[in-house]
Amino acid sequence: MAQLFGTDGVRGVANREITPELAFRLGRAAAAVLAADVPRPRIVVGRDTRASGEMLQAALVAGFLSAGAHCLDAGVIPTPGVAYLTRQRQAQAGAVISASHNPIEDNGIKFFGPNGYKLSDELEARIEELVLDLEQGRDELPRPTGGGVGRLLTDTQAGNDYLDFLAATARYPLNGLRIVVDTAYGAAFRLAPRLFTRLGADVLALHLSPNGTNINVGCGSTHPELAAEKVREEGADAGLTFDGDADRLIAIDEQGNVVDGDRILAICALDRLRREDLPGRTVVATIYSNLGLRKALHDAGGELLITGAGDRQVMETLLANNLVLGGEQSGHIVFLEHHTTGDGMLTAIQLLDVMMRTGLRLSELAAQMPSFPQVLANVRVRTKEDWDKMPAVQEALTQARATLGAEGELNVRPSGTEPVIRVMAQGPERAAVETAVELVTRALEVSLGV
Repeated sequence: MAQLFGTDGVRGVANREITPELAFRLGRAAAAVLAADVPRPRIVVGRDTRASGEMLQAALVAGFLSAGAHCLDAGVIPTPGVAYLTRQRQAQAGAVISASHNPIEDNGIKFFGPNGYKLSDELEARIEELVLDLEQGRDELPRPTGGGVGRLLTDTQAGNDYLDFLAATARYPLNGLRIVVDTAYGAAFRLAPRLFTRLGADVLALHLSPNGTNINVGCGSTHPELAAEKVREEGADAGLTFDGDADRLIAIDEQGNVVDGDRILAICALDRLRREDLPGRTVVATIYSNLGLRKALHDAGGELLITGAGDRQVMETLLANNLVLGGEQSGHIVFLEHHTTGDGMLTAIQLLDVMMRTGLRLSELAAQMPSFPQVLANVRVRTKEDWDKMPAVQEALTQARATLGAEGELNVRPSGTEPVIRVMAQGPERAAVETAVELVTRALEVSLGV
């Protein structure tokens, strides 16, 4: 069996890689690991709007029930909603069926512990080991009968309770604010318009009719163009675009310009620095963050702590350093004083709070962070083994760093899930950045390319 858990749960093509059989085994294994010491454990389950979600949820829940765990079905709900409900309902675990921003063919399963945090590598490894045992016919897990079998309960208040939690984090009403909300036909299609209307905004909502196959298609945080056009047409103050499971936000300013995760981080961090409300005066971001974020923070007396790619790395770094604010350029932002995971709607509330408190337009707030040219290339390779020991690659890396100079930055790393090596460079001069990426890309293609 190949490694199941990637950087964000188990993902793959639904009904081929992520099959009902696998989902059933994952349910049994996860119940055994996450609720081993509880006689009648409870597990919160939610999903996004993909057609395959119903199939996989049924199989996953069957696995939970067969292990004696009760399931609280939260229905279609954002991933961070399940994280919140797991903690709020005092459940032993939470499970989400979603592939986030990925194409419709994909789906995934991710778990939360009783504290609402994603699982550690150690817990995922234990679940994976049990799944392997089940695949090979070594099933020593409990199989209760009669009244010992778990029950499936519909959590009719799940969405309302999650909205109450989000609304309580807002410090300012949004009266007089006109916003475009793009739900990407995803998990927030019902909740997002309700939330921002409740907070007082005049909401123009897009992509509210999921049909099982249109999630993320030409819309949402991965395709903010339609929302940007709507902002300009309607003279809106801002646009909010979410991905399929609504754990990310990409904003649009009143001129129709994209405000990505780095700029959102900068806006929120600079506001907190001015109010002396940023622990450690430090923000966590990944190796893919724009150099402009670091400059903006440094100029304001703050610091940027860089970690590896992925929201899990961000979260681990926040917890290890007693910090509260971090995120990714993709719009996955963590406000740890409010929530245990990234939450697109929570991020939107925090961003709009800054607008209402300062009276500044979003374009003015975004302009606080300069943007340095960035170029990213993905090189498909035969093998990722010892890629950095190839003489041609080593020479190219040296040349690329010299080309970028002291103010530039080069990051080269193998993908954790694909036969790909990612090359990213940034710096003050676009020509130098493009040359640096070209040097490394060419060397990788010659030495290891398919």
